Amino acid sequence: MQPKETIVCRCEDITLGEIQALIKEGYSTIDEIKRAARAGMGPCQGRTCRMLIAQELAKFYSIPVGEVLMPTFRPTVKPVKLGTYAGGE
Repeated sequence: MQPKETIVCRCEDITLGEIQALIKEGYSTIDEIKRAARAGMGPCQGRTCRMLIAQELAKFYSIPVGEVLMPTFRPTVKPVKLGTYAGGE
């Protein structure tokens, strides 16, 4: 068992304990947790924490990780320099 102080979302500095508390409060999807705690909204856009949060949801609800509803992705999912849009870089 990992300590509750373990960082799950490095970009937004969200701990395992915070994620578990949200799940116990009734947040049942990654999108709900994302909106409540900003987990997955940092520069990596959830690439590092999305599956960790999915694992916690799966564990709490006793379902396979594959059954956890994945978050909605909106463009842009990778960082893009503004100069690219302006035709500069």
